[in-house]
This record gives sequence, C-alpha cells and structure tokens, in this order.
Amino acid sequence: MLSTTEILIGAKWFGIATIGFFLLTIIGFISKWGFRFRLVGVTGFMGVLTAGLFGLSLGLFTRVEVPGSVPYSLVYDNGGNQTVIAVSPNITESELTATIKQAAGDLFSPGRLGTGGKLTIRIRTIIHPEVGVSEPLYLGEVKRSLTQREDENLDIKIFPEILAKLESYQSQNVESEG
Repeated sequence: MLSTTEILIGAKWFGIATIGFFLLTIIGFISKWGFRFRLVGVTGFMGVLTAGLFGLSLGLFTRVEVPGSVPYSLVYDNGGNQTVIAVSPNITESELTATIKQAAGDLFSPGRLGTGGKLTIRIRTIIHPEVGVSEPLYLGEVKRSLTQREDENLDIKIFPEILAKLESYQSQNVESEG
C-alpha cells in the first residue's frame, strides 16, 4: 500500500499535468483545433483525479503499527460494537498485549454502529488437547471508544487463568515434539 507521502507526490504530478492540459485546452480553443472539446473532457478528468489523490494524501489510511504484535485474522465482526480476532496458539503474553493494541487501532472505523459508545474486541485462539478435539480459548479483550480514533483509554483485559492454560498446552507440545 502506498504511503500518504507517496500519494501526495502523485497528486502533485497530476496537478502539474492538469495545469498542462488546461494550457493545451486554451491553446486549442485559440487555434480552433477540432479536438478542443475533447481536451476540455481530459482536463476535467485530470482535475477529478488530482482532487481524489490529494484527498487520499490527507491521511485517510491511518494505521498504527505496534511493535511486537503478531498477525491475526478477523473471525467475527457485527459492524457495530463486537469483534473477535484469532491468533496462533504459540502467542506469548507480550505479543498478546501488543496484538490487542494493534487490533484496537486497526479495527476502528467512524462508520461503526453501536450502543454504549465502546467497541469490544475479543482475542482468541484454538488449541487441540487431544486428537479430534478443538478447544477455543478467549485470551483477553479490549474496549475502546467508537467515536475517537486516538483513544488513550484502552480497557485491556488479559485473562491470566486462560493464558496459564495456553502456556501449559504450549509446554506440553514442546515436550511431545522433543
């Protein structure tokens, strides 16, 4: 994905090209070229592209990058105030905290509907204690504002008893593989 700086540079070049086409259109009208009305269309279209790129360069793609976070997948999202993400069962507590913060930044959208003004993001993983048995573990959750993009009051809860269960599962897997 392009950065906002790269998009702004593209908008600048499109602006220069738009001005060039505008001057060419004026010359076309003065010289009574047969395709002068086509130049009006090209100039107008270039103006629309320039305005669009400039709008994108204002920072519509804000994405927070939290160091130490791991990839996650969105499992459930009601488009309002409830989401669930899934992570690998090999996650550590520090990675879990960073990933929760990452998801809180990524999943914010001003278009979300909801009551209570809070977006709740639950984080889970699935372990397989026996062959053919899958057990979902909810490791934690975060509640953040639905209205403020930069929410400094993240309510992060990590469930220590579930995390201890995950760590014992991880240590059993290491022993069985070794």
